[in-house]
Amino acid sequence: ERGRTEFISDKPLEFLKSELAAAKGYTTIAVNVRAASIEPFLEAAVLAKEHGAILELNAHCRQPEMVELGAGEALLKDIQRLCEYIKEIKKTGVVLSVKTRANVVNDVELAKAIEKAGADIIHIDAMHPQGMDIGVIKRVRNSTNLFIIGNNSITDFESAKEMFSHGADMVSVARAVRKNPRIIDQLVFEVTSFQSMTGWYNAPKHICGGGDLRALAFCCLPVKPCALHGALRQAGISAEEFMKIKTDFARKTPIEYGEGTCFGSMTWCCKITKPCFLRDSALEFSGLSDVEYMRTKKRLSEYILKHVNK
Repeated sequence: ERGRTEFISDKPLEFLKSELAAAKGYTTIAVNVRAASIEPFLEAAVLAKEHGAILELNAHCRQPEMVELGAGEALLKDIQRLCEYIKEIKKTGVVLSVKTRANVVNDVELAKAIEKAGADIIHIDAMHPQGMDIGVIKRVRNSTNLFIIGNNSITDFESAKEMFSHGADMVSVARAVRKNPRIIDQLVFEVTSFQSMTGWYNAPKHICGGGDLRALAFCCLPVKPCALHGALRQAGISAEEFMKIKTDFARKTPIEYGEGTCFGSMTWCCKITKPCFLRDSALEFSGLSDVEYMRTKKRLSEYILKHVNK
């Protein structure tokens, strides 16, 4: 009735098997599955596992006929059943993504439940009446260790970068492909180029600019009233613990040094994309490239987050 014949098959598993075989060797494939019971998910999971594909559990579709059956978005309002599905699917050994729609239920509680149940990836449609809800990406990033795919209103590299800088590991593109069939190739090129240039393609914004907790790697010493203190409270660590965590990591790394910078160590310096002649002078003196500096900051970020009480 909707004219979407590509979704109709009398033998969906046989169709899925042929599609997976046809795509073998090209790239990593993810299979998005809608179902109102566990059996179709398990059958698809076994197939996906055999072909080295990712299975994506669809808790996102809001078509009334699907929701009435208990599939798609209906699972967001039945988290217990959703988590039971996740646990059973993971027994197959498949890599599992869960696609969700933002602002239907409490997104942080949902993401935590999905993570606890054992899913590997959360694919978030950051839907909001005014467009992309970037805040939901940040909240989920700050609350879980899940791999995050951000979706909604990705039309170019700048909109993708906005998702990345708030915590997304990847982005997905939907309607924009219809307007620009080459957008995915363009995004791959630009993200790859940005990674080569900066060393951290999805580096967060600074905390004072609204960045997620990964940005603690760019914060200076907590010596004055600023947004850092709120971030530390959210992270569940004190200012003293924060200073110790960063100095412990920096010891015997290139960023331990930085005479002439604000606090005598590049441990406390900001993102490479923010102009700072003091940091740049320290980098030049130490022989540390911009890329290696940012890679070290990424490792520092990961080290800090191990101590965060999520």
